[in-house]
Amino acid sequence: MTRIFSGVKPTGHLTLGNYLGAVRQWVAAEQEPDEALFCVVDLHALTVEHDPARVRRLSRQAATLLLAAGLTPEKCTLFVQSHVDEHARLSYLLECTASDGELRRMVQYKEKAAKAQASGEGVRLSLLTYPVLMAADILAYRTGEVPVGEDQRQHVELTRDLAVRFNQRYGYTFTVPKATHPVVAARVMDLQDPRSKMGKSGDTGPGVVFILDEPEAVRKKVMRAVTDSGDGGVVYDPAARPGVANLLDILAACTGGEPAALADDYTGYGALKRDVADAVVELLRPVRERHAELAADPGTVEAVLRAGAGRARAIARPVVDSAYRAIGLLEP
Repeated sequence: MTRIFSGVKPTGHLTLGNYLGAVRQWVAAEQEPDEALFCVVDLHALTVEHDPARVRRLSRQAATLLLAAGLTPEKCTLFVQSHVDEHARLSYLLECTASDGELRRMVQYKEKAAKAQASGEGVRLSLLTYPVLMAADILAYRTGEVPVGEDQRQHVELTRDLAVRFNQRYGYTFTVPKATHPVVAARVMDLQDPRSKMGKSGDTGPGVVFILDEPEAVRKKVMRAVTDSGDGGVVYDPAARPGVANLLDILAACTGGEPAALADDYTGYGALKRDVADAVVELLRPVRERHAELAADPGTVEAVLRAGAGRARAIARPVVDSAYRAIGLLEP
């Protein structure tokens, strides 16, 4: 049996990109006979300037949305990262295994550090080291598969490297995981800037569709999506026509079609945008409705998270304890 682990960071409201690139895949994964753990990785939200109350609110909202999207406590383990101490315990051991150079090569560190410096903010050390904490999130459970979006591939590769290095130096301790990705819409792009990922962190612009957006808001954002200059019609060409390709990717992910084949059905952008808007609205409708029900009963969500943390702790503690022994620490 393969153990699956993945997480979502509560740095903003979850988007269509989060849903298509990760969450929907998680729901599918829990239907398999494998063991699945999903986590709200709240410690990762502390790597940048943040409002504590907002982190708590978004953590609760993220957990509620994961349940609304279809995760069921009977089939998977859903919990909050900071509720399981083993994540932080293991992270330091992996910091002692990682090198400064490989962390500074992380693309997301380079991008976020440059953005922070440009705005006059300091760069927190945790922004550099959080990929190691992510590795700890995964390795603490002897995870076999990590279903993530395309932008997280580099972090999973680092996790694999650290697992192999630790095992070689100190004896077999960790399973070496692999990343898995959806076939289409693994990386949904911003509707106004189709060369940039549709991100949730600090972005409230018209190019981002949030899972909890009202239908009319979704339609307005999609209908105003940037297409591409020129008069070449509707063709699927991500390199030369990223705006149209993004819309076709979204439509394909919503309907189960194939982007290039769907392009043949359209002669103009208007009809394509209307169909994308309709598909997104219908895809998100049941999630929004279920979220409203769960948000009205917060005790249910809290009970799920408490039970999930207990199950996660029971799996992770013996793994992390074995890592402490392997690296040379005395048992208490």
